[in-house]
Amino acid sequence: MKRIAQFFKVSPHNFASAVREDFPRYSDAEIREIYEQLMLPRRATRGSAGYDFFAPFSFSLTPGETIKIPTGIRVRIEEEWVLKLYPRSGLGFKYRLQMNNTVGIIDSDYYYSDNEGHIFIKMTNDTNEGKTLEIARGTGFAQGIFIEYGITVDDGADGVRNGGLGSTTIQEKRE
Repeated sequence: MKRIAQFFKVSPHNFASAVREDFPRYSDAEIREIYEQLMLPRRATRGSAGYDFFAPFSFSLTPGETIKIPTGIRVRIEEEWVLKLYPRSGLGFKYRLQMNNTVGIIDSDYYYSDNEGHIFIKMTNDTNEGKTLEIARGTGFAQGIFIEYGITVDDGADGVRNGGLGSTTIQEKRE
């Protein structure tokens, strides 16, 4: 098995800023406690492909509701590899829990962005059975799988990333 990545926490300041933005109900002391208890993603068994991402705090999602979770996690990945994020299989099966962008893509150069490569997971409870999803702090709610990828023989990409969503979009050059 190739060992090509390592998970880390983002800085306490980065995490606190992200939590305050979408979850203002948490006090500074509560945010520090949440940060201290963050768990790095890990596999459950030797045969598991996915690294479980754990909820930094408890949350619930009613049918149709969306949430953006600041995981407090970043990952350093070797070039030619990508981390793909999905809901945990059981949650997708039971609640139709969906990633809002269908599959999260964490590129190797995201680690070096100004936001420290902070991984956010945005999900929707897309149940058609009226089920409310309850996730306790520390529960695995998403999973990440490392995939090796290739590029075309005539690839000339030389851009430098700085940011997350949409930061690698190329605009067509017109003459």
